[in-house]
Amino acid sequence: MTNIGTRRKARELALQLLYQSELNEIPVAEALLRQCEYFEVVKKAIPYAKYLAEGVIGHLDEIDGMIREQARNWRLERMSLIDRNIIRVAVFELRYPSETVPATVVINEAIEVAKRFCTDDSGSFINGVLDAVNRARSIEKKDAV
Repeated sequence: MTNIGTRRKARELALQLLYQSELNEIPVAEALLRQCEYFEVVKKAIPYAKYLAEGVIGHLDEIDGMIREQARNWRLERMSLIDRNIIRVAVFELRYPSETVPATVVINEAIEVAKRFCTDDSGSFINGVLDAVNRARSIEKKDAV
């Protein structure tokens, strides 16, 4: 499996961990144990998935604040649990990159994950929110320089 394929699997696994964690009110580590016990998991994807899921949880207030700011017509609580967590993972990757991954790649990957797990309308919604978050982030970077 290519690095790109492994990264997509890691993003999908991170989504599943966050979904399970929020739905069942359990820590991400426990969600990972359950996921590995009951489902086939790509072992190479686990470290990055864990990094993403734990990173989202560790920065949840800040990430949710960015989403709320940019999804002005949508309350976070009204978003589907899956859409919300796909956006959270992508915002974490945009805001706290472990390596240089272009924003377009992060956004496109989020849309691809949405195609697999969400409704037909989710891709454009997720794209719009992430685009706005990325633009705001770019403005912040310019202001900091």
